[in-house]
Amino acid sequence: MKKWSGITLLLVLVMSVLAACGTNNETNGENSNGDDSSGTEAKKVLKVATSADYPPFEYVDTAKSDEIIGFDIDLAKMLADELGYELDIQDMDFNGLIPALQAKSIDFVIAGMDGNDEKRQQVVDFTEPYFTATNLVIFKKDSGFKTAEDLKGKKVGAQTATIQEKGALALQDQYGYSVETRDRVPDLVQEIKSGHLDAIVLQNVVSSGYLGANEDLTSFELPEEHKLQLSIAFQKDSELTPEFNEALKELKESGKVDDLISKWFDQ
Repeated sequence: MKKWSGITLLLVLVMSVLAACGTNNETNGENSNGDDSSGTEAKKVLKVATSADYPPFEYVDTAKSDEIIGFDIDLAKMLADELGYELDIQDMDFNGLIPALQAKSIDFVIAGMDGNDEKRQQVVDFTEPYFTATNLVIFKKDSGFKTAEDLKGKKVGAQTATIQEKGALALQDQYGYSVETRDRVPDLVQEIKSGHLDAIVLQNVVSSGYLGANEDLTSFELPEEHKLQLSIAFQKDSELTPEFNEALKELKESGKVDDLISKWFDQ
């Protein structure tokens, strides 16, 4: 009798352990195969890179936080939300953005980048344009410059590896100035104020912020300048390009991109 009582007790203990294991699996939201039974899937995280020295497109308002903000950042987040992605936003020098795409260390770039550049088109893919801009020559008012002819013998700055550098270089022989580059836009502006550069080439929307904050600076439009078609850059043959292109088209047609333009540029 004691023998059967012992066996019965052992069976009860085994069943209790098995029941507890089953309850634990249910509590953790897993089935017997270890799969998530909650019915939700984690969003895929895309690594996006920018150069956060280009207000109002991308910059850090250090007086408020260390977060990267701006028109491009809002647009990237809006597109990601539309498509069901999360973003890991990274800051790097502008001239490192395309190499990072080529190395596949990031998924896409949004940084006020001109998608019409043929050299870039050979190594990365671009979406359709999301914004059109022009370039200005920025200089100190007491310089007395009125046209590009006045830049003869002067030093003109531009951000490294940008369409502004390309535009400045394309005209230097015609107008007789020399071109110097810097990695960051604030450095270029400081170089004008310190007298190390006589002028710089900068996109018109970006220029407005610096011109507004520095009453001693003024500008004129760069001669023979084509319109800049700002686009998002992806790895060559990326499956994300058509996906983002379609979402971008829908956001433009719905007026949401125009709303962002008003938010960041009509101030």
